[in-house]
Amino acid sequence: MQLHELKPTSVKKTAKRIGRGGKRGKTSGRGMKGQTARAGNSTRPEIREQIKKLPKLRGHGVNRARTVNSGKEAVVVVNLARLEAVFASGDTVSPKTLVANKVVSATSKKAPLVKILGTGEITKKLTIENCQISKSAEEKIEKAGGKIIK
Repeated sequence: MQLHELKPTSVKKTAKRIGRGGKRGKTSGRGMKGQTARAGNSTRPEIREQIKKLPKLRGHGVNRARTVNSGKEAVVVVNLARLEAVFASGDTVSPKTLVANKVVSATSKKAPLVKILGTGEITKKLTIENCQISKSAEEKIEKAGGKIIK
Protein backbone atom coordinates (compact mmCIF):
# COMPACT_ATOMS: atom_id res chain seq x y z
CA MET A 1 0.00 0.00 0.00
CA GLN A 2 1.24 3.43 -0.95
CA LEU A 3 0.45 6.79 0.63
CA HIS A 4 -1.61 7.89 -2.34
CA GLU A 5 -3.83 4.81 -1.92
CA LEU A 6 -5.01 5.75 1.60
CA LYS A 7 -8.62 6.82 1.96
CA PRO A 8 -10.43 8.29 5.00
CA THR A 9 -12.59 5.84 6.94
CA SER A 10 -15.36 8.36 7.59
CA VAL A 11 -16.92 10.50 4.94
CA LYS A 12 -16.25 14.19 5.42
CA LYS A 13 -19.61 15.95 5.78
CA THR A 14 -20.21 19.65 5.97
CA ALA A 15 -23.14 20.86 8.08
CA LYS A 16 -26.15 21.96 6.12
CA ARG A 17 -26.33 25.74 6.27
CA ILE A 18 -29.87 26.83 6.86
CA GLY A 19 -31.31 30.31 6.95
CA ARG A 20 -29.16 31.52 4.11
CA GLY A 21 -31.87 32.03 1.59
CA GLY A 22 -32.10 29.75 -1.36
CA LYS A 23 -35.14 27.82 -2.38
CA ARG A 24 -36.75 27.32 1.07
CA GLY A 25 -38.91 30.41 1.13
CA LYS A 26 -40.00 32.72 3.96
CA THR A 27 -38.20 31.36 7.04
CA SER A 28 -35.70 29.15 5.21
CA GLY A 29 -36.22 26.09 7.44
CA ARG A 30 -35.79 27.90 10.79
CA GLY A 31 -39.35 27.52 11.96
CA MET A 32 -41.11 30.70 12.93
CA LYS A 33 -39.73 34.13 13.65
CA GLY A 34 -38.15 34.82 17.00
CA GLN A 35 -35.18 33.84 19.18
CA THR A 36 -34.62 30.44 17.58
CA ALA A 37 -34.67 31.91 14.11
CA ARG A 38 -31.62 34.08 14.83
CA ALA A 39 -28.00 33.16 14.34
CA GLY A 40 -26.05 31.99 17.39
CA ASN A 41 -29.16 30.77 19.17
CA SER A 42 -28.56 28.51 22.14
CA THR A 43 -30.98 28.43 25.04
CA ARG A 44 -29.55 27.50 28.43
CA PRO A 45 -31.03 24.44 30.11
CA GLU A 46 -33.65 25.34 32.71
CA ILE A 47 -32.14 23.10 35.41
CA ARG A 48 -28.92 25.16 35.35
CA GLU A 49 -30.84 28.28 36.41
CA GLN A 50 -32.51 26.36 39.25
CA ILE A 51 -29.18 24.97 40.49
CA LYS A 52 -27.63 28.43 40.51
CA LYS A 53 -30.34 29.67 42.88
CA LEU A 54 -29.63 26.98 45.51
CA PRO A 55 -27.39 28.07 48.38
CA LYS A 56 -24.08 26.29 48.51
CA LEU A 57 -24.03 23.81 51.35
CA ARG A 58 -20.80 24.04 53.29
CA GLY A 59 -19.22 20.64 53.74
CA HIS A 60 -21.77 18.88 51.58
CA GLY A 61 -20.16 16.27 49.39
CA VAL A 62 -17.26 13.85 49.28
CA ASN A 63 -14.99 15.21 52.02
CA ARG A 64 -17.73 16.39 54.37
CA ALA A 65 -16.01 15.34 57.60
CA ARG A 66 -12.79 17.07 56.56
CA THR A 67 -14.44 20.39 55.75
CA VAL A 68 -16.92 20.56 58.64
CA ASN A 69 -14.55 19.22 61.32
CA SER A 70 -11.29 20.43 59.82
CA GLY A 71 -9.81 21.33 63.22
CA LYS A 72 -10.74 18.06 64.87
CA GLU A 73 -8.01 15.43 65.07
CA ALA A 74 -9.08 11.83 64.78
CA VAL A 75 -8.08 9.55 67.64
CA VAL A 76 -6.54 6.20 66.72
CA VAL A 77 -7.59 3.31 68.95
CA VAL A 78 -5.09 0.69 70.15
CA ASN A 79 -6.04 -2.29 72.28
CA LEU A 80 -3.98 -3.79 75.10
CA ALA A 81 -3.69 -7.09 73.25
CA ARG A 82 -1.78 -5.32 70.46
CA LEU A 83 0.59 -3.66 72.97
CA GLU A 84 1.19 -7.07 74.59
CA ALA A 85 2.17 -8.53 71.20
CA VAL A 86 4.46 -5.70 70.06
CA PHE A 87 6.24 -4.27 73.11
CA ALA A 88 8.62 -5.93 75.57
CA SER A 89 8.47 -5.53 79.33
CA GLY A 90 9.86 -2.16 80.46
CA ASP A 91 9.26 -0.40 77.15
CA THR A 92 7.74 3.04 76.86
CA VAL A 93 4.57 3.38 74.82
CA SER A 94 3.96 6.77 73.23
CA PRO A 95 2.47 7.84 69.91
CA LYS A 96 5.99 8.06 68.43
CA THR A 97 6.96 4.53 69.54
CA LEU A 98 3.64 3.22 68.24
CA VAL A 99 4.42 4.74 64.82
CA ALA A 100 7.98 3.39 64.95
CA ASN A 101 6.69 -0.14 65.67
CA LYS A 102 4.04 0.22 62.93
CA VAL A 103 1.11 -0.23 65.32
CA VAL A 104 -0.41 3.01 64.01
CA SER A 105 0.45 4.94 60.90
CA ALA A 106 1.56 8.57 60.88
CA THR A 107 -0.83 11.15 59.44
CA SER A 108 0.94 13.83 57.43
CA LYS A 109 4.29 12.88 58.99
CA LYS A 110 2.99 13.41 62.53
CA ALA A 111 2.12 10.89 65.20
CA PRO A 112 -1.66 10.79 65.65
CA LEU A 113 -3.61 11.06 68.91
CA VAL A 114 -3.81 7.61 70.44
CA LYS A 115 -6.32 6.13 72.84
CA ILE A 116 -5.55 2.82 74.51
CA LEU A 117 -8.54 0.61 75.21
CA GLY A 118 -8.77 -2.30 77.64
CA THR A 119 -9.58 -5.08 75.18
CA GLY A 120 -7.26 -8.02 75.79
CA GLU A 121 -4.90 -8.85 78.64
CA ILE A 122 -1.50 -7.41 79.48
CA THR A 123 1.23 -9.00 81.58
CA LYS A 124 4.18 -6.73 80.74
CA LYS A 125 5.30 -3.64 82.66
CA LEU A 126 4.78 -0.81 80.22
CA THR A 127 5.16 2.93 80.67
CA ILE A 128 2.44 4.82 78.85
CA GLU A 129 3.14 8.42 77.81
CA ASN A 130 1.06 11.04 76.04
CA CYS A 131 -1.83 8.70 75.31
CA GLN A 132 -5.47 8.78 76.23
CA ILE A 133 -6.41 5.70 78.24
CA SER A 134 -9.74 4.13 79.09
CA LYS A 135 -10.51 3.26 82.71
CA SER A 136 -10.39 -0.50 82.14
CA ALA A 137 -7.03 -0.21 80.33
CA GLU A 138 -5.65 1.97 83.14
CA GLU A 139 -6.64 -0.64 85.75
CA LYS A 140 -5.09 -3.50 83.75
CA ILE A 141 -1.81 -1.63 83.15
CA GLU A 142 -1.43 -0.68 86.81
CA LYS A 143 -2.32 -4.25 87.85
CA ALA A 144 0.51 -5.55 85.62
CA GLY A 145 2.93 -3.11 87.27
CA GLY A 146 3.06 -0.50 84.54
CA LYS A 147 3.02 3.29 84.84
CA ILE A 148 0.94 5.94 83.22
CA ILE A 149 2.48 9.37 82.64
CA LYS A 150 0.01 11.99 81.52
